[in-house]
Amino acid sequence: MGPKVRKQIYIEPYQEKLLKELAQQSGTSEAELIRQAIERHLRGFASTRPSLDAWEREKAFIAEIQKRVPLPGGRDWNRADLHER
Repeated sequence: MGPKVRKQIYIEPYQEKLLKELAQQSGTSEAELIRQAIERHLRGFASTRPSLDAWEREKAFIAEIQKRVPLPGGRDWNRADLHER
């Protein structure tokens, strides 16, 4: 384990009770349980971040459609074209 940074947090009384019980049952320190919970939570954010590359591809696709010359009688694409993307 590398060096740690001290943080002071406030938790609800019921959270303290549950944390103490879980630490005792698992033989792990309360601090370690908190670190593990933070790690799991942060990993969840990392996996749900939007893909900026995907958005850039969509913007390019939209710009390409906007450049097309209008055809008499309507559009030159259909709904299935969009769903294939």
